[in-house]
Amino acid sequence: MKEKRYLVVVVGPTAVGKTDFCVQLARHFSTDILSMDSRQLYKELSIGTAKPTPEEQGGVPHHFIDSHSILEEYNAGKFEADAKGLLQTLFKTHQVVIATGGSGLYVRALCEGLDEMPEILPGVREELTQRLEQVGLESLVTQLQLLDPTYAAQVDTQNPQRVIRALEVCLSSGLPYSSFRAGSKGREQEYTLIKIGLNRDREELYARINQRMDQMLDQGLLDEVKRVLPYREHQALQTVGYTELFHYLDGLYSYEEAVRLLKRNSRRYAKRQLTWFTRDPEITWFHPSQYEEVVAYLEAKMQAGEGQE
Repeated sequence: MKEKRYLVVVVGPTAVGKTDFCVQLARHFSTDILSMDSRQLYKELSIGTAKPTPEEQGGVPHHFIDSHSILEEYNAGKFEADAKGLLQTLFKTHQVVIATGGSGLYVRALCEGLDEMPEILPGVREELTQRLEQVGLESLVTQLQLLDPTYAAQVDTQNPQRVIRALEVCLSSGLPYSSFRAGSKGREQEYTLIKIGLNRDREELYARINQRMDQMLDQGLLDEVKRVLPYREHQALQTVGYTELFHYLDGLYSYEEAVRLLKRNSRRYAKRQLTWFTRDPEITWFHPSQYEEVVAYLEAKMQAGEGQE
């Protein structure tokens, strides 16, 4: 029997401690790390993206770090194709690969795929969500079995998020959800997903974020921002860590105010990341200090042959 392959996905908010944690995990499994960060892939952006330095990478091969130039157009769709191609290669020599990052769309691209889905009709999702609350999941699963028996046989029918997603496509397009999935870049994965989330108490996390912002400024973030000023319209620069300092350079506010906003907006970004990730019922959450527990959890899942296909 062919040995199962596992993609261990580690997500969490900014400054939670994903880098060190994943380097340890990668060493344990003798494998590579694939970054799911929409900004660390740009060579020109290092300080403001908290890109792991060669020392922090600890000799573990990292992919999608410094892989592109800000002069190139890159997006989650291209990342999906490139990352899945890379995984095919990595799984030839590794049983486990670690993927980590905090960019929700890049995580979704790798884990679920960004299918070219039809437009969802207004009100459909709201109506399905209302039905879920009023009559429960079973009624929605029954409807999905009627509209798309193929996908209903594959999907985790205890996952309301996935059932609603499939139904809204069926109802909006009049076609089975599986017909869109099958047509888009051969989505069937040859590996099993295990998703881990890292989080800390809010106070602890926010203190780490504030400390990281001070550290970035000490490392020369303002100089980096000046260097990329010609590309300020690039999507990767319309983000926390860059916009605040662009506005300072424009004279919109003082340096002290820019620093205050930098910290505040980073904390808000962490909150948004957590909101995005906590909606995913497949993620099992740990504190970054629980490294041994995570290894035990992963090995138990692998031994039992479990995970998300």
